[in-house]
Amino acid sequence: MLYYLFEYLEEQFQFPGATLFGFLTFRAALAMILALLFSTIFGKRIIRFLLKQQVGETIRDLGLAGQKEKAGTPTMGGIIIILATLIPVLLLAKLENIYIILLIVTTLWMGTIGFIDDYIKKFKNDKEGLKGRFKVLGQVGLGLIVGATLFFHQDVTMKEKLPIEQQRILLAENPDIAASKLFKDEVKSTKTTIPFVKGNEFDYADLITWINPDLKKYAWIVFILISIFIITGVSNGANLTDGIDGLAAGTSAIIVLTLGIFAWVSGNIIFSEYLNIMYIPRVEEITIYIAAFVGALIGFLWYNTYPAQVFMGDTGSLTIGGIIAVIAIAVRKEWLIPVLCGIFVAENVSVIMQVSWFKYTKKKYGEGRRIFKMSPLHHHYQKSGYHESKIVTRFWIVGILLAILSIVTLKIR
Repeated sequence: MLYYLFEYLEEQFQFPGATLFGFLTFRAALAMILALLFSTIFGKRIIRFLLKQQVGETIRDLGLAGQKEKAGTPTMGGIIIILATLIPVLLLAKLENIYIILLIVTTLWMGTIGFIDDYIKKFKNDKEGLKGRFKVLGQVGLGLIVGATLFFHQDVTMKEKLPIEQQRILLAENPDIAASKLFKDEVKSTKTTIPFVKGNEFDYADLITWINPDLKKYAWIVFILISIFIITGVSNGANLTDGIDGLAAGTSAIIVLTLGIFAWVSGNIIFSEYLNIMYIPRVEEITIYIAAFVGALIGFLWYNTYPAQVFMGDTGSLTIGGIIAVIAIAVRKEWLIPVLCGIFVAENVSVIMQVSWFKYTKKKYGEGRRIFKMSPLHHHYQKSGYHESKIVTRFWIVGILLAILSIVTLKIR
């Protein structure tokens, strides 16, 4: 809203300083600062409100060190993250941008599912919360919306570079030619980016057109199914990671900040030309949302680091996972998720391995056996005697290394 106000003031009155709001970097920095301030200043008030409403965490006795002390700590703190993200976005982003609209819908959609889950746990005295099938149904519904919008919406396009020979001719004629002249016109496309592969682009339509080229018109089905799979997987991964103080919020901040770099360069035609990567018009506006989201996560960490004064609950963890998944799909970096979101993947895989092996050995030997002392993976290290603050810090370090490796893929392919 402020963006439109200052745009009007600049056009009508040449208001001093109004032009600053036209710069993406200024709005992104301001969004991060506002989100950080909101989550730290108003976060305390929200925590007090949650305590007043007796929204305290009920702790199951899993035999983990320091576990009993967490009983009564307010949960549903994801509300802090959601509000601290949305307020700066509504003030500073271009609200007609389809990517911003999708992320707002994602935040509210997944936040609502998580809130219902937490509400049932706390106020209906049902430890299971929202039934798993309803959670999955909600994630599938969001995947349908996101996939269909990104496939069919007219503003979701990309630009491919001209053939090398044509570029050389243009550069020979005019060495100072604008970067935009080296790209073709905007087109609808189901292409995405494959890391570590030469000519690192892959078209989802190829998954069915090898059978018959006429099947390309059904590529939207493939794209939507992949969107559903990614959103479901990442949101569940974030949910599993939220098991000890500061782990999910800190890890997610690293992931989202990295995705912000990809959004910035992918939406800038000069950087896209220099890095020889896919140019996605209008996607750079996501940077505003990402900046606000990172600020909200860091502010939330002020109260969520050990010993936590508040837990995010499913209200926060499901929302975080959904946002990360949608950003990755929008900037066409979803194939980087196994690397960039390696912590989420490890947590997910540890649970799958543990449950599968336990069921297999119980059927074969009559007694279930375990691979890990406890799953998800962070609980295994707790059972091994590591303090949770050390586990969280080391997971953050691994997350930073994975983020650096992901950024390196811009040139290594």
